[in-house]
Amino acid sequence: MSPAATPAALLRALPLAVLLLLSPARAVRQARRPNVVLILTDDQDTPLKKTNALIAQMGITFVNAYVPSALCCPSRASILTGKYPHNHHVVNNTLEGNCSSKLWQKIQEPYTFPALLKAMCGYQTFFAGKYLNEYGAEDAGGVGHVPPGWSFWYALEKNSKYYNYTLSVNGKARRHGENYSVDYLTDVLANMSLDFLEYKSNFEPFFMMIATPAPHSPWTPAPQYTKSFQNVSAPRNSNFNIHGKNKHWLIRQAKTPMSNSSIQFLDDAYRKRWQTLLSVDDLVEKLVKKLEVNGELDNTYIFYTSDNGFHTGQFSLPIDKRQLYEFDIKVPLLVRGPGIKPNQTNKMLVANIDLGPTILDIAGYDLNKTQMDGMSLLPLLRGDKNVTWRSDFLVEYQGEGFNGSDPTCPGLGPGVTHCFPDCVCEDSYNNTYACVRTLSAAWDLQYCEFDDREVFVEVYNLTADPHQINNIAKTIDQEILEKMNYRLMMLQSCSGATCRTPGVFDPG
Repeated sequence: MSPAATPAALLRALPLAVLLLLSPARAVRQARRPNVVLILTDDQDTPLKKTNALIAQMGITFVNAYVPSALCCPSRASILTGKYPHNHHVVNNTLEGNCSSKLWQKIQEPYTFPALLKAMCGYQTFFAGKYLNEYGAEDAGGVGHVPPGWSFWYALEKNSKYYNYTLSVNGKARRHGENYSVDYLTDVLANMSLDFLEYKSNFEPFFMMIATPAPHSPWTPAPQYTKSFQNVSAPRNSNFNIHGKNKHWLIRQAKTPMSNSSIQFLDDAYRKRWQTLLSVDDLVEKLVKKLEVNGELDNTYIFYTSDNGFHTGQFSLPIDKRQLYEFDIKVPLLVRGPGIKPNQTNKMLVANIDLGPTILDIAGYDLNKTQMDGMSLLPLLRGDKNVTWRSDFLVEYQGEGFNGSDPTCPGLGPGVTHCFPDCVCEDSYNNTYACVRTLSAAWDLQYCEFDDREVFVEVYNLTADPHQINNIAKTIDQEILEKMNYRLMMLQSCSGATCRTPGVFDPG
């Protein structure tokens, strides 16, 4: 045996089915705590038919679900840690921005909710799909790095792809090509998930996190779905293809009206995104059927959400995320499970920092032992009466820019990035902002401050202006402005329990 081929290394290289059969079975069957499945999509703004029928209609839809940062890596870090970005320190999708860096691995990964589930609650844990954008980078340990807390690990190297990718299979690299029947990533994730459910130990509860690439670019649908949604185009809401007046300069620089080629590009992207989601719909259907056949569906919570929203033409921004508006920070959140009545909608203000505390609460873990900023949704899922809930939460983003100028966009100086199509830039160094998003019985507001020379402020009354067209920073009552400014400072420095203190508009 070579020095590298340790028993542990050999074990990691074994197929999933064999590994699962080798899992130690507990001699005494526990009173089974609920299982949990978390399905996470990438850049999604709307759920689909099967997913709606199998999760939403069988459970609860949170109509005011948000992310504290509308970008993949910071948002995923918030899900895993239950923390705001200023506490987990992942600020963008680069290693320098702490995305899957050595620092992240040392300081945050050991305390993610899956690590606690496995170590403290006795759960089998399974991960398949996109983890963090820089996962697998050579400077961060490569695909040999398996984060603590995962019994079974099938993680995509780097960012979203559908073909021609590498998976870390329990720390060993496995290459996939471009043969649909064996390589299409959404289907590969579905098959791995079904294998796990077939061969796992029946003596311990399980947690599964399935993170599909869809509907992230490059928007490659399965061949059977390439003709779907031919007549679908991006929504033409009142903020579509209009100038973002009274907004931050980055929004104002977008060309209005958009060129025909830009509109065609974003409509085409919108269709392809929906086409890729049809395979996610199939994954959800297969998973629910397998849980039902195994007799485990009634004891399993299934969460379905996305890491951020997406814009397609709003304020003449062709396609991306990273902005502070509803279309980028709002996500679907559907949940079914034990004790959840079917066909419910809930209007409470919830965020993805709540997922970790909720799942630990389901597992019976004492949340006071964590440093998480979020709140457990379990009382809302059970329909408890007189639940005290938040009326606001924090949105924060640190802009990215490119030092050099882009030769294809000679008119744009340094400091901007993601300039496509037609040289419309989606990000810049000073696209750095923090917002308080408030939702209470009396108020539906968003207050945002930019960290730039202007200290630019945007304020929206979403009751009167749901598409955030009119910035009322200069006309809103000064007292409200000052209260929101103070609340923003409080939230930007909060940690743990202090992130859950009453907001400006909480009753009393």
